[in-house]
Amino acid sequence: MRDLIPPRRAASGALALATYALVKRFGSLTALDQVSLEVAAGSVHALLGENGAGKSTLVKCVAGVQTPDEGSLLVDGREQSIANPFVARALGIGMVYQHFTLAPGMTVAENLLLAAGVPAVIDWPRQRQALRAFMESTPFQLDLDARPGELAAGERQKLELLKQLYLRPRLLILDEPTSVLTPNEADEVLGAVRAIARRGECTVLLITHKFREVMAFADAVTVLRQGRAVYHTEVGQTQEAVLAQAMVGPGGAKAAALEALEVPLDVPEPPKLLDALAAVPSGSSPVAPEAGPELGAAPQGTGAPPALQVRALQAMGDRGTVAVQGVSLSVHAGEIVGIAGVAGNGQRELVEALVGQRARLGGEVLVGGQPYHGHRSENTRLRVRSLPDEPLRNACVGTLSVAENMALRDFDRAPMCRAGLLSLRFWRERARAWVRDYGIKTQGVGAPMRSLSGGNVQRAVLARELAGTIDVLIASNPVFGLDFAAVAEIHQRLRRVRDQGGAVLLVSADLDELLALSDRIVVMSDGRLVYETPAASADRHQLGSTMGGGPAGGAPSRFPPP
Repeated sequence: MRDLIPPRRAASGALALATYALVKRFGSLTALDQVSLEVAAGSVHALLGENGAGKSTLVKCVAGVQTPDEGSLLVDGREQSIANPFVARALGIGMVYQHFTLAPGMTVAENLLLAAGVPAVIDWPRQRQALRAFMESTPFQLDLDARPGELAAGERQKLELLKQLYLRPRLLILDEPTSVLTPNEADEVLGAVRAIARRGECTVLLITHKFREVMAFADAVTVLRQGRAVYHTEVGQTQEAVLAQAMVGPGGAKAAALEALEVPLDVPEPPKLLDALAAVPSGSSPVAPEAGPELGAAPQGTGAPPALQVRALQAMGDRGTVAVQGVSLSVHAGEIVGIAGVAGNGQRELVEALVGQRARLGGEVLVGGQPYHGHRSENTRLRVRSLPDEPLRNACVGTLSVAENMALRDFDRAPMCRAGLLSLRFWRERARAWVRDYGIKTQGVGAPMRSLSGGNVQRAVLARELAGTIDVLIASNPVFGLDFAAVAEIHQRLRRVRDQGGAVLLVSADLDELLALSDRIVVMSDGRLVYETPAASADRHQLGSTMGGGPAGGAPSRFPPP
């Protein structure tokens, strides 16, 4: 429950950060259009906006990574020209980026010193004493001699935060800081950050896509849309549906659905909002997700055999250890089974072993009762599709065109190929239709795939993989880093696969996503499946505890303790 203690203000009353009429252009694109922002000292100020709204450009201008073309930046009431990150650091501005920036071969202690600037000669006894004192004063305790590779994903994220706290910043920018954390860890990190701000030790500017984090931990929120600051309010004076409307803007099907959505003020659940938005493409009204089937059984009333069956699967990790340790799992036609877990617990290796991108040490995979190894011919015959992590790297050829990438699955089959000759005209015509249907923003189907934004690459891969009849779909973090409107659209397409009789195995680091989509949820920890529950009756705190390695408890599980 949020405490109601007002944030401390600077003694002078000056704002910690203010931007006035900030403009940033990239060629003909105006990324920031007269953006004015005021951040009170000692507060947690959230930035919301869809992908491309200008959030990252704004904070990069504040952090000295980019230079604005027009406008002013004020730090602690004084106008500043922040030409580079060194100037930003000198002004007391620190930033935790969305992706890890740790030196993997160095210890925790060395990473902390590296952030502060390594002196020519290190007095290690004195430095270690100072580091131990610092660690004791922080909300997170890490082993100074551990290396990032030995830390869990949540601990690495905490180290990123500690690197900045070690510099004692006056303004701390956090870019999606909870994307790799369990729900319990996310609450711990954001709660600690808010407590630091409350004590007046720093001010926090938080970029997030999660309304729950805004409502629970922020004092004020600003919404950016198409490069403009369109809405600002104290958090206690708004609600999620209003924030969503500000992000989407007036007009359009999604805005109409939001206006019709009734969200109780005391029940701000993100999945309800996403469900409502996801219903828009098909024209249906917002509905609550159906209750999941019984544990380990076919969906009620079907009696169908598993569409996807995994038996005692084992796979080696990149570090020479077994990353997938005897995983057994069934997914039936017409259901979505979600796999929850903190990143680095074998989920990536499991997906790669399932789709044929990683060798299997043991076990077997069956699709429709037939052996499946991930071969291209099997994908066609058994109607298996996959949406992997990092689609530009794992599902595309960046130098090939959009049309060519969309043809990778069936380029050598009619009507894409006739009498041994590739039908390039047909490739382009189909690609144009998919670009239109999926709302892909591109300069043309002849543009290289690597020229597209991450969200548009994701849409292009979706168009290719979701074409035709699908019996099994294996999806891994399909909406990572996307804004909530794109998330809602992709979620609707995943539901459609299930509703048309497909079996969907969904691996996601976002528990909200799994709770919104899944019929059953299983937790993967240390390469094993350790817990299972129907999504309709799942307890998010129990799931978070199990994801973090805690005891299963609660609902019954078919998986024995390791």
